[in-house]
Amino acid sequence: MNNLIENFFTAKAYAVIGVSNNRGKFGNKVLRCLNERFTKVYPIHPVQPEIEGIPCVVSVLELPDGVESLSVVTPPAITEKIIEEAHQKGIKHIWMQPGAESTIAIEKCNQYGIEVIAGGPCILVKLGWFATHND
Repeated sequence: MNNLIENFFTAKAYAVIGVSNNRGKFGNKVLRCLNERFTKVYPIHPVQPEIEGIPCVVSVLELPDGVESLSVVTPPAITEKIIEEAHQKGIKHIWMQPGAESTIAIEKCNQYGIEVIAGGPCILVKLGWFATHND
């Protein structure tokens, strides 16, 4: 799994789906965490124009070219649908945050050759978010 995590963090741009304006929600925390550490991070939200001052895109398919790593913070049934769009968009790495995983979504990633992190640590834990933030 460490190799998959290392590969995830080699991207030039990242996206987070399942984001919210609510700073208490994990999608918002993942967005803020990635935004603090990396140059380009895109929140994906179907109706919000921006989150944390960052313009949103409405779907995975609307992401700019060059986004290779996608953090998923959605219910499993939504995660399964997102994998199809990720495959069409050419996403190379998907990190399903705890609670977003599904066997079907993992199988689809494997079928499409997308590296998937699932059933492992939360990205916030891996990047030490909780050691530096109380929210």
